[in-house]
Amino acid sequence: MEKENKKCTCDCGCECGDKCNCICCSPKKWHHGSRGGMDMGGFYCVGMIGVAIYYIQQVHGFWPIVVAILKAMVWPAFLLYKVFGMIHM
Repeated sequence: MEKENKKCTCDCGCECGDKCNCICCSPKKWHHGSRGGMDMGGFYCVGMIGVAIYYIQQVHGFWPIVVAILKAMVWPAFLLYKVFGMIHM
């Protein structure tokens, strides 16, 4: 018996013929980016190291260095606070 070529329209609008295995409707396509959401991790890590060096150069003593490292971990919050302060939001 010959396989019937039955065209159906998927939810995305393509006519692939196989609604269950459509490439453009598959869950893999729903994820943004090919690295699973880790696109900015390298930028954050390099930024954290740079900010930690900047903060540590300005302090002396053990506990101020610990505080400088903690500040370096949340440097985007300080950056956004300053930016929003400049644009008066």
